[in-house]
Amino acid sequence: MDATIIKVGGSLAVQPEKLRALCAKLAELSREYRLIVVPGGGEFADVARNLDRRFSLSPEVSHRMAILGMDQYGLLLSDLLPNSCLVSKLESLQEALDSGKLPVFLPSTFFFAENALPNSWDVTSDSIAVFIAWQLHASRTILVTDVDGVCTSDPKKSSEAKLISELPARDLLRMHERTSVDKFLPKLLLQLKTECFVVNGLHPERVQDILKGQDTACTLITSEL
Repeated sequence: MDATIIKVGGSLAVQPEKLRALCAKLAELSREYRLIVVPGGGEFADVARNLDRRFSLSPEVSHRMAILGMDQYGLLLSDLLPNSCLVSKLESLQEALDSGKLPVFLPSTFFFAENALPNSWDVTSDSIAVFIAWQLHASRTILVTDVDGVCTSDPKKSSEAKLISELPARDLLRMHERTSVDKFLPKLLLQLKTECFVVNGLHPERVQDILKGQDTACTLITSEL
């Protein structure tokens, strides 16, 4: 499928006006590019994390609760994205794109049926978005978050953090610092032989730059060995 998967991170909801601006830009870009929005989990997934800590839930249950959190954030995004529509089946995405809509994919129906990824907190919406891209043969995945990309250290904690513009998945796998993507992502990228970008959604024009193939502040994670 000639489309780009755009994962909108839940962390962006902390700044409502910034998220609204991003959604407006994505709606604008969807008139020129075939985009599919995959929601992050954000505060909804955090509820599942907190309950898991309190009750020591089984991995399957906590994982499914977090995916339902993605569905909830997807409902929120659909209310903010002009000309969007909710889609819960992969086979319905093509029809949504052909109709000129901006589909927001709710992942629970697919992942509850397939259980295609490990049931672990190492697997978040980052890996889920990349897996969906692979399922659809989409051209790329863009993970939109609240930091510029993958850095040498946590940019929220260190002023010395440096943005890494291009990073092989194998090198990301070896990084011991907590990064802006989930721990399973580099393993998945190496398995699926695909690539993805990590970019700051507080600057929506950077998403546009990636789609246009222009240089911008972001990290390209490649599956090269």
